[in-house]
Amino acid sequence: MTKFRVALSGHFQDGEGKPALPDFDLQPLDADPDIEYFFVDADPTTNTMIGTSLEGVDALILLDELFSKDSIPSDGRLSVIARYGVGFDSVDVTACTANGIAVGITPDGVRRPVAVAVLTFILALAGRLLEKDALVRSHHDFSIRGPYMGQGLVGKTLASVGLGNIGAEVFRLCRPLDMNFIAHDPWADPTIAEELGIELVALDTVFEQGDFVTLNTPYSEETHHLVNGQRLALMKPTAYLINTSRGGVVDQPALVESLKRGAIAGAGLDVFDPEPPQKDEPLLELDNVILAPHALCFTEQCIAGIGANDIRIILSVKQGEIPAGLVDPAVAESLIFRDKLEIYRDLFS
Repeated sequence: MTKFRVALSGHFQDGEGKPALPDFDLQPLDADPDIEYFFVDADPTTNTMIGTSLEGVDALILLDELFSKDSIPSDGRLSVIARYGVGFDSVDVTACTANGIAVGITPDGVRRPVAVAVLTFILALAGRLLEKDALVRSHHDFSIRGPYMGQGLVGKTLASVGLGNIGAEVFRLCRPLDMNFIAHDPWADPTIAEELGIELVALDTVFEQGDFVTLNTPYSEETHHLVNGQRLALMKPTAYLINTSRGGVVDQPALVESLKRGAIAGAGLDVFDPEPPQKDEPLLELDNVILAPHALCFTEQCIAGIGANDIRIILSVKQGEIPAGLVDPAVAESLIFRDKLEIYRDLFS
């Protein structure tokens, strides 16, 4: 009997072959008699998936490995790549679309967890949490705590570059804080902005007026080093930058210089360029920045939600349906992709 064959990229397993993300529930795959799944390693040198190892595969669930045009198997069977998360800069989407391969991401799985991560940074930075923690651990007399005064949030301006899935959720979570809301997003839905009380402004205005500037934008050629020395110079010396998107959105050396000079008050960073940071990365020596290993949003709920979203994507394709969360909706009009869906409908519906 023909099986719908699902490959999971090798990083879903640890060095002992055990689940690296135990809260990613694979039971729906186990329960489907028409599905066969297995793990496929990437090239250990380049961390790129190998096309020949994906021959005979219908769907790929991809963790943090890369998928280039050379990763596309020559047999033409691969139909969908379900990225574990919302970033898709690791996938050559253009090549996939040209070959009738859908690329799906998981906005429903990360919306709340990443927004909570942004809120965590806001609260920790405003309260100078790490500095106060260090003060206690150094056994100093509490009488010197005065210089470690934090910032109240009422009336402060929360500014976002991006008002999509995650950006809007950040504002929803922060509504009880009585902050002023501004955002820049050329593709923003004005109805959502109005509903949440967000003023849509020019990009430079976000940096000029924001007390907390949060980056909620995909990484692309257009957003590479969007936060550069010029834009950092627009920020208030009391303002904080928060990045949970992608490290390449920020010119990291320019940010280090701004933090060293006190041109901005501090930063909360969950992402870096490169990742992980080099051992001599200057950011690691600064005490006005809070750092996390591209995992601040990781909770059992986040892991489970992303995994469930990925499985929904591949099950939709197996049933001959166009999945939600497509990076490039144009693939839905591809005759190659539509022919694959028709085959799956005949086989499995």
